[in-house]
Amino acid sequence: MLSARGLTRRFGERTAIRDASFDLEPGEQLAIIGPNGAGKTTLLSMLAGVLAPSTGELSGPDQRRTGWVPQQPAVYSKLSVAENLRLFARLERLPDPDAAVDAMLAQTDLTARRDEQVSRLSGGNQQRVNIAIGLLCEPQVLLLDEPSSSLDPRQRERLWEFIAGLSRGGTSVVYATHNVLEAERYGDRVLVLGDGEVLFLGSPAELERAVGDRPALDFEAAFVSFLHDRGH
Repeated sequence: MLSARGLTRRFGERTAIRDASFDLEPGEQLAIIGPNGAGKTTLLSMLAGVLAPSTGELSGPDQRRTGWVPQQPAVYSKLSVAENLRLFARLERLPDPDAAVDAMLAQTDLTARRDEQVSRLSGGNQQRVNIAIGLLCEPQVLLLDEPSSSLDPRQRERLWEFIAGLSRGGTSVVYATHNVLEAERYGDRVLVLGDGEVLFLGSPAELERAVGDRPALDFEAAFVSFLHDRGH
């Protein structure tokens, strides 16, 4: 579905991502985790085509079939839900913007909110609008940066149920999160970044085993131990 080989991104003398390589399978959920400043958003931005890699290659679906949902909602707060979707549908040059809006409202369970001004929505519903915009192009790959950071527990649960439905339909999902328990619970695999380098790529269970024979470690403790062992 998507293949990254040796992706590197430099900002002047600083290397934000160094030689990142991985493959993404159809319908897979890949969690990107790591300390602050590890390069999670930079890596996602390269996958989305927002940033060009300094070196390396990225292959996969056309950029028009890659949905990008940044951490901050990319919406116009004074427009209604439907007006936001219609605007972005036209920017995407979809052949029938109105039909695309109606379909996305139904898919994201926002039909009843279509005429509400976005600024008056709850944080959970604003994030749902944000994701709906990313889904307008019917992406094969959906990229999410901290998708649940502003949500309460019930809103997070509904969000991940929705994302799981997308994965079951064949959409591959890559998400960055500071909530490592979300990586354990929802990620088929986790990619651990530290100082811009890929330190680990595998299942959550494989990451726990990577810390060796340390009984009673939960996933979060195993993740912290893993970083400590590697000097992060």
